[in-house]
Amino acid sequence: MILVIDRLHVLTPDKVVVTFNLAAFGSRAGAFILDAIFLGMFFYAASTVTAILALVIPDLVLLLQVLLFTFGFYLYFGLQEALWRGQTLGKKILNLRVMSADGTPVTPSGAILRNLLRFPPLFIVDLVCMFLNKQSQRIGDLVSHTVVVHEPRARSNFSPAPHQYGEHVFENSIGELKGMTLEDYHAIKRLCDRFPELPPVTQARSIAEIWEPFAEEHKIEPIPNVHPIYQMEAVVMKYGRQRKLV
Repeated sequence: MILVIDRLHVLTPDKVVVTFNLAAFGSRAGAFILDAIFLGMFFYAASTVTAILALVIPDLVLLLQVLLFTFGFYLYFGLQEALWRGQTLGKKILNLRVMSADGTPVTPSGAILRNLLRFPPLFIVDLVCMFLNKQSQRIGDLVSHTVVVHEPRARSNFSPAPHQYGEHVFENSIGELKGMTLEDYHAIKRLCDRFPELPPVTQARSIAEIWEPFAEEHKIEPIPNVHPIYQMEAVVMKYGRQRKLV
C-alpha cells in the first residue's frame, strides 16, 4: 500500500501553518541523474589531472585516486547540501531542497548523515521506503529527520517589507500605534518578510489571525482596493523607526 502524501505542514513560532510540496520519486530521480552527470564530469576531469600528475609523483597520486573514487560520491552530495542549504547542482536546477522534517533549514550534520547512508546496494530498499513513507523519505532521511521539498517560488506581487528606509506611503492610514508592543512588531515583520513565499491560503489565514486582530485593536481602517500587506509594511516601518529598531 502506498502511503505517500504530497505536502508537509509546519506550524511556525508565529502560529502560522506553512505548507511545503514534498518532492516525489520522479523529481528526485531527475535531480539525482543530473547530479550523476555532473559527478561523472568531475571524475573524468579528476582522472585526467591525476593521470598527468602520476608521471611526476605516482605514489601520492595513487593515494589521491583511491580517496577520490572511494569518498568522492559522498563528498559531492554531502558537502553541497551542507554548504548550499540543502541543495546540490541537480536539486538547484529542478528547484528542490533538503530541509529538516520540522520545517527548519537542514543542518550540516543532517546533510552529511543523510548522504553517508546513500549506499548503491540500498537503492532498491530506499525506493521501497520512499513509496511506503508518508513524507517520501528514504533511509537516510529517516535517520537524519530530513525531507526533500519543492523550493517555494517567490511571488512577484509583493516584496519583503522595506522597513529600513524612508517612510511608507500608507503611514498616514495607521495612526500613532499607541500601545503597540515589541511582540506585535516582530510578529507583523516576520509575516511581511515571509509573505511572498506563503501559499495564497496561508497568506489569507495569516492576515485573518495576525493582522486583522491587530488592526481592529489599533483602529486601523482598511484602504479600499489596497492589499493589507501594504498597511502591515507601513506599521513595521513606522514602529521600527520610532523605536530605533533599524
